[in-house]
Amino acid sequence: MLPTTPCSTSAVPRRILVVEDERDIAELVALHLADLPAQVTLASEGLGGLDLALRQPWDALVLDIRLPGLSGLDLCRELRACASPLPILMLTARDSELDRVLGLELGADDYLTKPFSVLELRSRVKALIRRSTLTAARHDEAAAHGPQAVVHDALRVDRLQRRAWLAAAEIALTPREFDLLWHFVQHPGRVFTRAQLLAEVWGHGYDGYDHTVNSHINRLRSKLGDERAESAFIHTVWGVGYRFEVRP
Repeated sequence: MLPTTPCSTSAVPRRILVVEDERDIAELVALHLADLPAQVTLASEGLGGLDLALRQPWDALVLDIRLPGLSGLDLCRELRACASPLPILMLTARDSELDRVLGLELGADDYLTKPFSVLELRSRVKALIRRSTLTAARHDEAAAHGPQAVVHDALRVDRLQRRAWLAAAEIALTPREFDLLWHFVQHPGRVFTRAQLLAEVWGHGYDGYDHTVNSHINRLRSKLGDERAESAFIHTVWGVGYRFEVRP
């Protein structure tokens, strides 16, 4: 395990875990993230990274997919199996489209392809942390004022348990998929653009990330048993966005 990088004391620092086996890249990432300010801890292999991720709280995880021992994909899978809401940014090779898709399916929140701009990396991590903070605040507000559960036909979604069932069978959802489903079921019949979903579910609107919404919508549809041509719940409004509706 590599040492923790010191950070500026001008603001309360975030705690960021970077799991990357290429030492030069890891140290460069740590150097730039420290300016957020953040306390950055480095791990160079998957099992050690997983142990750290589960042992203490973090504000964000920067995770390389290609790691010795336990891969980044397996590490992400293990975290989401434990219902960890930790924001995850994955680092992938430029030609590994399948890895990027799998990472998002397993619950990663965003990805960057190598080689990448360290300024863009820092911007993405800041956005992840900001969205996570806003989402937590909305959850707290909803806990105080919103409904505890919503039922639409055979679909039941419980906000307090953060679980969902379809025809009494539980649906396995990542934290972001649950947030997206909960947002939809609270607003049946309303059409949301991708930008609105990014702002209201992810917590911060930004350009160029339509793939994030599309990927999560497609996975959520699959888990709800929706067919693209005959959706039971999430409907595409062509040229606009998506609408949640239960067909009679």
